[in-house]
Amino acid sequence: MPIRNFLLILAVFLVHELSAQVCANLGQNPGTAFPVCGSSVFSQTTVAICGQRNIPTPCRSAGVNFQDKNPYWYKFTCFASGTLGFIITPKNLGDDYDWQLFDITGHTADEVYTNSALFVACNWSGESGKTGASSAGSSSINCEGNGVPLFNKMPDLVQGHNYLLLVSHFTDTQSGYSLSFEGGTGSITDTTTPKLVKAVASCDGSRVAIKLTKKMKCSSLASDGSDFIISGTTASITNASAIACTTGFDMDSLILKTGSPLPIGSYTVSIKKGTDNNTLLDNCDAAIPEGDLLSFTILPSQPAVLDSIISVGCAPDNIQVVFNNPVLCNSVAADGSDFILSGISSSTIKGATVACSNNSTSVVTLQLSSPITVQGVNTVTLRKGTDGNTVLNECSLESVAGANISFNTRDTVSADFDYVVKYSCKADTALFSHKGENGVNSWKWTFSPTASSTQQNPIYIFQKFGQQQVKLLVSNGTCSDSSTVAFNLDNDLQATITGPSLLCPTDAAIFKDSSVGTIVSRAWDFGNGNTSTAMNPPEQTYPASVTEKNYMVKLVVLNNYNCYDTAYYTVKVLNNCFIAVATAFSPNGDGLNDYLYPINAYKAKNLEFKVYNRFGQLLFQTTDFTNKWDGSYKGIKQATGTYVWTLEYINTDTQEHVIKKGTTVLIR
Repeated sequence: MPIRNFLLILAVFLVHELSAQVCANLGQNPGTAFPVCGSSVFSQTTVAICGQRNIPTPCRSAGVNFQDKNPYWYKFTCFASGTLGFIITPKNLGDDYDWQLFDITGHTADEVYTNSALFVACNWSGESGKTGASSAGSSSINCEGNGVPLFNKMPDLVQGHNYLLLVSHFTDTQSGYSLSFEGGTGSITDTTTPKLVKAVASCDGSRVAIKLTKKMKCSSLASDGSDFIISGTTASITNASAIACTTGFDMDSLILKTGSPLPIGSYTVSIKKGTDNNTLLDNCDAAIPEGDLLSFTILPSQPAVLDSIISVGCAPDNIQVVFNNPVLCNSVAADGSDFILSGISSSTIKGATVACSNNSTSVVTLQLSSPITVQGVNTVTLRKGTDGNTVLNECSLESVAGANISFNTRDTVSADFDYVVKYSCKADTALFSHKGENGVNSWKWTFSPTASSTQQNPIYIFQKFGQQQVKLLVSNGTCSDSSTVAFNLDNDLQATITGPSLLCPTDAAIFKDSSVGTIVSRAWDFGNGNTSTAMNPPEQTYPASVTEKNYMVKLVVLNNYNCYDTAYYTVKVLNNCFIAVATAFSPNGDGLNDYLYPINAYKAKNLEFKVYNRFGQLLFQTTDFTNKWDGSYKGIKQATGTYVWTLEYINTDTQEHVIKKGTTVLIR
């Protein structure tokens, strides 16, 4: 068993004794993945020991779990369709690193542990050294084991899709690696200039919430608020805090606090270089231009209004509703009774959670009693909950009951497909079909590591018979599903004859049909005038001849698909099987009697042939009767004279142990 396979199987047993270790560092969980800039090289000096959570893969290995062992995760968006190339270089080239790529568009990051349809490509090779995806690779799937290639072909990325890359450190060391993105034709670098997009003040004028056009580095925000200035007031900014930076590396929203509340009126907030000598930087270090500004107005306090619903994915089991202004976290009833769900689904709201900052939030997550799996319009309506109110803004004004907002969901989809095989003698044609129900508009068929199709009902010709596996991944733009079907093309036909290749004159030959396939008929021609249709035909004899003679045996087989194949087999009928050693030989290179050996030793086993000179010196020995003495010893031609030989063997017919001795004359 290869070492890699042994270690993987051993890990399965160990998992019963050792539970997975929690990964506490940022970047070691899917939800806190490193944001990727395609032009950056990521260097991880050390790798924390943790993880070992099972990852669904298309690799099939009985008893083996594929896990995010000592992992780091990377997230990126495709901004221009094309291929993805990358290289993982261990600092110790003796370390074994594995990886898997997921398309999480419309899905939560943690679904990588449960949803096999998110799979794009993987490499779980048992080899150590550099790994990744490049032009040197030929397959999108490389499973466990020694000798498995370390590089895959570059996977295709789709513009607008979001991806997660898992880097798993199989070797039990903390030695790190570097990760670079190179060679692909797709773009994972956002080249748009980051800007401020929206500013909203709290109802009491003590805080201003800033929304950005895209994710920016948490580390680029000066905590003293010096990256910003508010005009039209003497109040100064005393603090800036990013939302979500405690659980990630980037943010697109932040809160500015002022030393004193801003009175009702109109203001401008602009960005400048702070005490950290920059404005805000995106993941590729592009900065929001100095002087970029937003206007906002502080009005007499108004109740918070339902503004929008964050886009839902496939079969959502929760809904995130957004208010135009922050609401108090403690005004949201935990049982979700401030909201009611109506529409196409029978699902109900069973709870509500909030992610708070300073006891306020603009987003409330509503937990559903069951996922919404049908297409249609759904409506969320505000009402007074079990806590006696709807929700309250930061100045404790209650939102209006009856306000509502609608959202659309999509049907779930099924990748189950049908197929019909048209069998033929050289290749089989398979007609695949998918019903395309529930708005499916994307199909990805995989027939082999190098053959695929994006048609709804493709036709594929299998050039090889035997076990086949076809996979289909479908999507309607929101929901996706995959299905894999294995089947056997059982019309392989190969005519094969087994029998003796040499035959002594008095022996009978036994021939057997060893053909591959479902044979329904056969026709033998033994070359001696006899024919047969039996699988194991009668023994055959061949006439004696003065010289050796070759006979051609022919077998034609027919399978259940009316296909024919023919095998030919040559049997040599010897003129003599009497074992003897010549009394003289002349190794002069004239092609006549140039060697000394046991003639016709076809029925000898455990043979040993030796030649001595007249002084008893051993000059030649062999256990193969076709290995012949050429009259020399250690490259030196021996003189004319008499030489002694011995021959010992067991007769394969009689099992008699034969010992012979004689002399021969070497003539030059």
